[in-house]
Amino acid sequence: MITLIGDGGHAAVIRDLIRARERLDKTFEADGTIIAVGSNRDRKREAEERKGERFTYLVHPSATIASSALIGMGTVIMAGAIVQARAVIGEHCILNTGCTVDHDCIVHDFAHISPNATLCGAVEVGEGAWVGAGAVVIQGMKVKPWSILSAGSTLR
Repeated sequence: MITLIGDGGHAAVIRDLIRARERLDKTFEADGTIIAVGSNRDRKREAEERKGERFTYLVHPSATIASSALIGMGTVIMAGAIVQARAVIGEHCILNTGCTVDHDCIVHDFAHISPNATLCGAVEVGEGAWVGAGAVVIQGMKVKPWSILSAGSTLR
């Protein structure tokens, strides 16, 4: 059984993700906790308060995840997201609807990649950073920890 911490909009989307998984896979069974809180700082605080708790990760059935990608516990990957070869996604991250994380990217713990954002190859997103909706990060760039990259912007 999955325990959700939080009850806002982000939690509602996660509940739908779980229902979608259950509809498509009658044997779907996950066990653990997901911190269903949209704020990166609040998600980190909640995780620190729950040290030792068993977390799980969730992937929407329409997401595409490369077999060589690594996904950290507590992370949620929403509908239509794509994670390419050798990408490393930290713990308690949000990869939101339709985002793309290309090859060799590193997304550190508590980061949020917003809907339709694009990380080109070998991008590094620092802990707690927020890449806004539709933003593009050109290959090899770094997004500083706890920074905000505005929606629709380009980091090059």
